[in-house]
Amino acid sequence: MTILLTTLNARYAHASLGLRYLLANMGELQAQTQLHEFVIGARSTDVVEKILGYRQEGEKLIVGFGVYIWNVVEITQIVAVLKRVAPEVVIVLGGPEVSHETGDQEIIRLADYVITGWGDISFPELCAQILKGPQPLMKVHAGKQPPMNDIKLPYQLYTDQDIRHRTLYVEASRGCPFKCEFCLSALDKTAWPFDIDAFLAEMESLYQRGARLFKFVDRTFNLNIKASLKIMQFFLDKLEAAPHDPVFAHFEVVPDHLPDALKEGIQKFPDGTLQFEIGIQSFNPAVQALISRKQNNDKAAENIRWLTTQSHAHLHVDLIAGLPGETMDSFAQGFNHLVSLKPHEIQFGILKRLRGTPIIRHTEAYQLRFDPQPPYTILANQDVPFTDMQRLVRFARYWDMVANSGRFANTLPVMLADDPFARFMAFSDWIFANTDATHRIALDRLAALVGQWLQLQGMSAADCKTLLASDYAGSAQHQQGSSHKGQQANQEKGKATPQRQRQHMVA
Repeated sequence: MTILLTTLNARYAHASLGLRYLLANMGELQAQTQLHEFVIGARSTDVVEKILGYRQEGEKLIVGFGVYIWNVVEITQIVAVLKRVAPEVVIVLGGPEVSHETGDQEIIRLADYVITGWGDISFPELCAQILKGPQPLMKVHAGKQPPMNDIKLPYQLYTDQDIRHRTLYVEASRGCPFKCEFCLSALDKTAWPFDIDAFLAEMESLYQRGARLFKFVDRTFNLNIKASLKIMQFFLDKLEAAPHDPVFAHFEVVPDHLPDALKEGIQKFPDGTLQFEIGIQSFNPAVQALISRKQNNDKAAENIRWLTTQSHAHLHVDLIAGLPGETMDSFAQGFNHLVSLKPHEIQFGILKRLRGTPIIRHTEAYQLRFDPQPPYTILANQDVPFTDMQRLVRFARYWDMVANSGRFANTLPVMLADDPFARFMAFSDWIFANTDATHRIALDRLAALVGQWLQLQGMSAADCKTLLASDYAGSAQHQQGSSHKGQQANQEKGKATPQRQRQHMVA
């Protein structure tokens, strides 16, 4: 008998932490369990062929799929093909996309079993029943949440290849105490920490094996300040011991909870070693109340301003367009406020209706209209009609290309002037009207389009050329494909620092 754990990751650089947790907790079945990750875009028949390559003659094959909002469409196709050519293969589904609203999903109809919620102990238990009996009577099984100390940590299952070439996802805790209605964590009762000493021992092992880039998936890294300080000190010790070979750590933090003890630790991190993902989502108090989001906006803004001026942390701050009660004008005000705080990146997201989230309670009152296909992006609501929502979608894409890329650091402030949202929306509308494209715009062409738009706003051609030439995107050396000071500086910042952050550092 073989048990295969598999999923489709968004890209090769992403390594599935969830599958490794399952493998680590398989107990006596671990020797019969293997892991094989695929990447979005693979042909379904090719994936099925590789899956069936694990089948042993005369033995049962159980395939466990990790299903998420970004891969459910392709995994549904794979499961359909797999069941058509090898119906005897037992298919078990798990993951957030199949943990809620199980009655209306084609992929669940095709599969043999589904585990909703936590799968660490429920998946091996189900496999044991399938193999040894009694046979499970139900298709859908509610995952059992074990005590945190009963969950075996999976980090030894990251291979040397993973450590060299992929982002290592780690977590010091699970869950979230907050109830933001657009997020699946709203269903959690609280946050549950792993034993901090056992966790740091695993991080030490990864570091000794060569890991230098650690991405924490904890929803609220700075919730427990005592644990946060211990984790930060772990990385500071590594930086002090080997400044020539720095580590890089990414944390998701609550924006209005940054006590002095944490600030003191943050200030010790040098450039290129620390990144914070900060969820603002909305600065509109009425919207925050409507979606059960508790946030002190003044304190959040004060902390972001402090981080940008008093620390070397790279800030990736999130806003969500399309929330119920948020108008174009109120979103613009929040966006402009966030721009004034000068974070390195503003992740301009569009609301998605994740299965199981409480946001659906506002559907009728605010006329929320979501795309029926994954990722269930909002199409319109009572305050933002479809055409304006599409403009926001394009704005988000162009903002990522121009602002978040770090390639237009000198040009961007000129583009935004004294009204960032209105000015960039005008640019977004113009570039789409002239290209009919939001993807696959070559960097040199994008720089030329930015220059054209600035000239339409009254800037001389000579000034545009000088301005763009001062940026990564417009440098003559870049256009000719040669090395330039920015690229050299990037390399000097250390291999662990992600490329996009290095571009902001150079700028």
